[in-house]
Amino acid sequence: MRLGGSKTRLFLMTSIFLGPCILIIALFWISPVFSTVFLSFTDMSLRRPEWHFVGLRNYEYIGKHPFITKVAINTAIYVSATLAWNVLVGLFLSLLSFYVDDRSSLLFRALWLLPRASPPVVYGLLWLWVLDSSEYGLLNQLIMPITKKPIPWLVDYAMPAIIIINGFIGASFSLIVFSSALKAIPPDYIMAARVDGASELRIIKDIILPLMKWPILFVTAWQTLSLLASYEYILIVTDGGPFYDTEVWSLFAYHQAFKHLELGFGAALAMVLVIVALIIVLIQMKVFKFRRMITPVKIEHT
Repeated sequence: MRLGGSKTRLFLMTSIFLGPCILIIALFWISPVFSTVFLSFTDMSLRRPEWHFVGLRNYEYIGKHPFITKVAINTAIYVSATLAWNVLVGLFLSLLSFYVDDRSSLLFRALWLLPRASPPVVYGLLWLWVLDSSEYGLLNQLIMPITKKPIPWLVDYAMPAIIIINGFIGASFSLIVFSSALKAIPPDYIMAARVDGASELRIIKDIILPLMKWPILFVTAWQTLSLLASYEYILIVTDGGPFYDTEVWSLFAYHQAFKHLELGFGAALAMVLVIVALIIVLIQMKVFKFRRMITPVKIEHT
């Protein structure tokens, strides 16, 4: 009886403390996942009062859509270029902050966190002012003494602008993660290498980077998933234009579902994006040799 009573109390305590969390996860994460899967097999649209199960027809239409190739190429360019910017610039900035005093390092990281701390709409509107095609845009005001005429930045250089805009956000996140990882490296390793006469570049290459393999894998995988799924800054700054030049897959799915009101087709696009994201992350884990990283080191006893 006592055993049964203890199990009952354990169940009640677990339900009290974990129940609300499980309910929130089920309501705001698990339910949307199943809803998206369900919608992807229907022709549901807010333009029509009725809907039907259509099987794989939405997925077949993805390959036939006239703009899908351009959207896929845009997504590949955007994700790969912004990911490289996020990881490499964030790593470079964290190394810079590592080699200065703590007060300067704190101020440096705080300044780089301003884009991430700013609301997305405010951040996007600031960039719209900077890249305004008229003579009143900030960047055009700076270069018009040389060019003598304003440059339509968001027309001629739309994709590079989107990469840079998102790059500042991602680099600030990478900076915080990498800076924390650098602080966790035992200083004895670096001091011993300096005593042995190793240069700073050699210390970075042979000591710091190998010890930061876990954080680099985490940031790479996280930023990949984030870039594939996010579109808010593109929506604010260019809305996928001009002429689909910055239309990425996630924004394309959003437009199909909430602008053209084709919920079934938008859900199918979202499901394809999820599958592609999982495949890419698995490839990254293979490249970083994730299995070897989590395998305990074997110590031979003599």
